[in-house]
Amino acid sequence: MHLGFTFFFNSILLGVGLAMDAFSVSLADGLSEPCMKKNKMNGIAGIFAFFQAAMPLIGWFLVHTVANYFTAFEKAIPYIALLLLGFIGGKMLIEGIRCKNEEVCACQKKLTLGTLLVQGIATSIDALSVGFTIADYEVLDALLCTLIIAAVTFFICLGGVYLGKKAGAHLSGKAGILGGVILIFIGLEIFITSFF
Repeated sequence: MHLGFTFFFNSILLGVGLAMDAFSVSLADGLSEPCMKKNKMNGIAGIFAFFQAAMPLIGWFLVHTVANYFTAFEKAIPYIALLLLGFIGGKMLIEGIRCKNEEVCACQKKLTLGTLLVQGIATSIDALSVGFTIADYEVLDALLCTLIIAAVTFFICLGGVYLGKKAGAHLSGKAGILGGVILIFIGLEIFITSFF
């Protein structure tokens, strides 16, 4: 494949499209932990970027190896995303409601690596199907495409965490509730739009 303008433009557009759910979740993460340090902000963006790149690459691999199994699994993707994001969002919502001392509570909430990994999987699992759209790419082209997707996702999510963190500092204890509602909404959106 010729690595021209169209290739890079399409890869960037794929990255932007795939990063929207991850942007919303990173916004919710920033809301839930307004005292977050820069290293953690970069780590969150990096986790989302990794999964948004890995899933299309896995999808590409599946298309070239076990495509029949993948199509059967593809139908379960919206249910998995709804379950994972609903669980994390519900937990965040309940913690936000239980929080009595708003400012102290907002700074004590810490997103764990496990929670971030689940979020990364939940927001990127639908990106497996992008493997079908890049199925005609050679190995190096598919790898370059997914690296572009990762870079775009990283910067979009870093912006999301930053915006959420700034808003979370102003919203204090209500930020956990808002973040939980956002995660539940994203899970429902992925689930509902899968039927159209």
